[in-house]
Amino acid sequence: MSKKSVVYPKFAQIELTPDDMSYPGSLRELSDAPKKLYLIGSIEALNQPTIAIVGSRKASPYGLLCSARFAKRAACHGLVVVSGGAIGCDQAAHQGALETKSPTIVVLGCGADIVYPNDAHQLFASVLAAGGAIISELPWGSPPARWAFIKRNRIIAGLAQATLIVEAGMPSGTFSTADSTLALGRELLVLPGSILSKQSAGCNHLIAQGAWPIIDDRSFDDALSNIYTEPPLLRGFSEPQKRSGLSEAPDEMNQLEQTATADAYNNIMERLRVIPSFPDELVGTCGKDVVEVIRYLSALEFSGQVTRLIDGRFSAAFKNG
Repeated sequence: MSKKSVVYPKFAQIELTPDDMSYPGSLRELSDAPKKLYLIGSIEALNQPTIAIVGSRKASPYGLLCSARFAKRAACHGLVVVSGGAIGCDQAAHQGALETKSPTIVVLGCGADIVYPNDAHQLFASVLAAGGAIISELPWGSPPARWAFIKRNRIIAGLAQATLIVEAGMPSGTFSTADSTLALGRELLVLPGSILSKQSAGCNHLIAQGAWPIIDDRSFDDALSNIYTEPPLLRGFSEPQKRSGLSEAPDEMNQLEQTATADAYNNIMERLRVIPSFPDELVGTCGKDVVEVIRYLSALEFSGQVTRLIDGRFSAAFKNG
């Protein structure tokens, strides 16, 4: 698969070996640490407290929402988000971090000067502009290859002190990231999902095997407070860590709830208590477009108030008693 190299005029192309002081110390713990890293962007981002956030390429609205949500939350706690730049949960994680004007790291399965996926040029440019980095262990100009994407997952895990898996099916390439995380003795955090969702089957399996379940914002904060002990991490969410050259991140704790009105939620719930519905059938109910409806539904599903049926419709979640 032939791809053309892309030049980012404001950013130098850098090569690092394990002998360089700037080579990430966390990567040295890998049994097969990269013999050379090819990097565009900020070397400093590689040696900050980091968290990997990864998930399915064929992400559901729930997966996209949660990936961006927890990436924003991690960034506001002063963590650099690491992911693979892939369509789906990975790109949502990068975008979530960027919304707080925080650096994020993209690890590619092709040359760092290759834009892959094809539509990621603007995202990668934003990553660099925010003080982040694009890295690879493959030489400049190397085309994307399936084997390389599986192999790069160990680098994603190696760069991070913990890994959060948002959504993963069975089987899933994300499992290789989980395996590398556990092999390094680092914490594996996983979001549970519906037992009826194929995209969450892998996540539920990992939790059953002992992974750290993240069931809400508070459990995520608790996990971070146990894993990252160095100050000034985990200050108040409305008082995120400042970095030189970056503006202060906004309060993201309840962004979705702040933008959604109570009437919209109530109208959706009233409809779903009567008849299960597809998202586009709810547009008139709350007066929003389908994208907003999906965001509402994802939040309601996340809180357990609605459930997704096998055919894709949503229904109110009725509880015994």
